[in-house]
Amino acid sequence: MNGIPGGLRTDQQPPMAIPLRHFVLALGFLVAGVGGGVVMTVATLPGLSGLAHLHLLLVGWVGVTIMGAMTQFVPVWSGATIHSRRLAVAQLWLLVAGLVGFAAALLAGALAWLPVGGALMLAGIWTFVYNVGRTLSRARPFDFTERHFALALASFGLVAPLGLALAIDFTTPVFDSIGVTRAGIHLSHATLALFGALLATVVGALFQLTKMFTQADPDRLDEGLLALEQVCFPAGLAALALGRGLAIDPLARVGAVGLAVGLLAFAVVVGRLLAGATVERSPMLARYWVVVAALFAWIALAGPTWWADPLAFESLFGHPGARNLLLFGVFGFVVIGSLYHIVPFIIWIEHYSDRLGFEQVPMIDDLYDDRLERADFWTTLGGFGGLAVAPLAGLPAAAITASSVLAAVGVALFVANMLLTIHRHGPDGIAGVLASRLGSSDDSSATSPGEPDVGVSAEQ
Repeated sequence: MNGIPGGLRTDQQPPMAIPLRHFVLALGFLVAGVGGGVVMTVATLPGLSGLAHLHLLLVGWVGVTIMGAMTQFVPVWSGATIHSRRLAVAQLWLLVAGLVGFAAALLAGALAWLPVGGALMLAGIWTFVYNVGRTLSRARPFDFTERHFALALASFGLVAPLGLALAIDFTTPVFDSIGVTRAGIHLSHATLALFGALLATVVGALFQLTKMFTQADPDRLDEGLLALEQVCFPAGLAALALGRGLAIDPLARVGAVGLAVGLLAFAVVVGRLLAGATVERSPMLARYWVVVAALFAWIALAGPTWWADPLAFESLFGHPGARNLLLFGVFGFVVIGSLYHIVPFIIWIEHYSDRLGFEQVPMIDDLYDDRLERADFWTTLGGFGGLAVAPLAGLPAAAITASSVLAAVGVALFVANMLLTIHRHGPDGIAGVLASRLGSSDDSSATSPGEPDVGVSAEQ
């Protein structure tokens, strides 16, 4: 997408430092998570390293990115000013402090300290849910994206206290007196996190972004499939999470079927939009094709596994060997692809939009290095492909290590490209993003109620 979006409210620019600070710190968690994953293929890390690794990737990378993106773009899509920019700043530091402490306690085996990190993460997540929820509540009626964002916010709100309860239960029994098991709550917590907080956000955003980048519109078949998804996905999620938490096998099985059917309908719609694209290749479209392919493959593997035993811990991610399809193929590629537009878009609005018409300005896609983008795409795809196939085909350890290294190289190229974009085009560079005070982003400078920070429609 090489054009400049129209209809920008350049007199009411978004608070650039707030979302970019989320993205920069999320990239740091991505590097830590991928680096830790490479080390784990050749050595054994101390403590509960697997759990720490998973939280760094899902909460630190994907979760923090989602928080920054929602804080920035819910006002754009919904036409309502963010409720509080101060809370948008606070949510990040609370979550980051809690996650760093939580991961450190897991690695050190200091389980008594887990509730401290968990409480900070709870505070950060609930601050985010309240702030964005208050903003989203002004949008009426909800469209497809807003419905999924509301579902994601509700899931975030439930995931955090369940996670804190699990952290406390490591050292102090929590669940014995209330008639549920730790295993059940663990499954419910993970289900709401993976498929509610994260995947519902991905579904809501990916539909709008795919329409934007393909410049294609859904037809009657697509509309029918989207209507099916909006019934099956949320109902399936609720039934699966509740069935797993209470160990009710039939309820969990029905929920799993509903979730899979909803996601299948959505994947068909996105695939059809991508096939009908009227624009040339872009970093977003290339990676969204990977997302669709990974989602189809994951559904094909998860469906029979969940039907056989939706309560088994091994089926948490669907098929036991499909974990990488979901984590990297779906979550990873949709986040990377989207950031190739979101980061330059925010910088362009802040730094170049007010110059449009007065001097020659770069286009959004001119802000990042396209050679690094193509290099990171192919190396990440190669590494991800190896990691996705390895558990299904029984590849040797050497192939897994090589795939991990290749994926790490691709991630490093992506991170370098994003940081160079911020360094070269951001008014104050990376240091300014991390160190700047609230300044012009405080509540007093917010636009009047009901007006978006950027007057650009979701279609543009």
